[in-house]
Amino acid sequence: MHLLVTGGAGFIGSNFVRLALQHLPDARVIVLDALTYAGNLSTLNDVSSNPHFRFYPGKIQDPVVVEGIIKAEGITHIVNFAAESHNDRSILHAGSFIETDVLGVYVLLEATRKFKLERMLHVSTDEVYGSIDEGHFTEQSPIEPNTPYSASKAGGDLQIRAHVKAFGTPALITRGGNTYGPYQFPEKLIPFFVTRLMDGKKVPVYGEGNQVREWIHAMDHAGGVLHTLLHGEPGQVYNVGDVNERPNHEVVKILLEETGRDESLIKRIPDPRKGAHDKRYSMSADKLRGLGWAPTHPFEESLRATVRWYRDRQDWWRPLISTDDFQAFIARFYGPSLGEDL
Repeated sequence: MHLLVTGGAGFIGSNFVRLALQHLPDARVIVLDALTYAGNLSTLNDVSSNPHFRFYPGKIQDPVVVEGIIKAEGITHIVNFAAESHNDRSILHAGSFIETDVLGVYVLLEATRKFKLERMLHVSTDEVYGSIDEGHFTEQSPIEPNTPYSASKAGGDLQIRAHVKAFGTPALITRGGNTYGPYQFPEKLIPFFVTRLMDGKKVPVYGEGNQVREWIHAMDHAGGVLHTLLHGEPGQVYNVGDVNERPNHEVVKILLEETGRDESLIKRIPDPRKGAHDKRYSMSADKLRGLGWAPTHPFEESLRATVRWYRDRQDWWRPLISTDDFQAFIARFYGPSLGEDL
């Protein structure tokens, strides 16, 4: 297997690269990443000297780059993690999400078909389903995205479906739950709160923090993707989720405990998404479990270990939060008070 991992310098992608190199010792793993603000080569430092690993900079929406790598490396499989992936940023600027999450997927599909690759796996999200008050989403649930981000991911999913139906392209989809763990860019809830709490800064909670999310550790998510690549059926969708629903306020309580802070550092704010904030995500992953996959990271224990990782790896995240781009986004989305009274 000559495996192209797009977005492999990002959060879940870099965890997948480590897993693939470990469990596919005869495979070559080639990473393509645009190295935007959320892609960082430091996430791959520990595998950079592996003779089975190679890195290319570039965008998946550039067919010249994609096809050049496929020809140069003899690519047989693609796993696509490349995406603009932050809901809050999509509220401010949706255009880049369409470019990567829809056009980029189309370019990868066309290359898969043109070069007759064995398989392409597209990594999507549970957020394409929208919100559910009771029960669980299954792979047959309708797609009802509620933000520009989730709509762009749904657009990529539909590109996969259309290519499979129209051309027989050997492509398939995974949809993962909210993911946590080491190397997550500190704009997402868990690392954003941890890094602020460590510095004694307040953290913004929407309302009472009753939004419910289903959390999965990054290595479990990566393992589910790898298992689907090896055992899934082209044309199918597989949910990758843990049976682990938590309201945001419960997660925040654990973060406060692990950082030694109290609720005086919580600032409750109105939801800036104007009704687009999904109340509850919940998926059934029985289809993938039926192929022999199961998560192995208990939530609370692994969440506390994640907090400790950020405490020990300030050399990794402090340069990221000090950039002008990061500070401008925080001020623009949450308001200039984030750096003052927050």
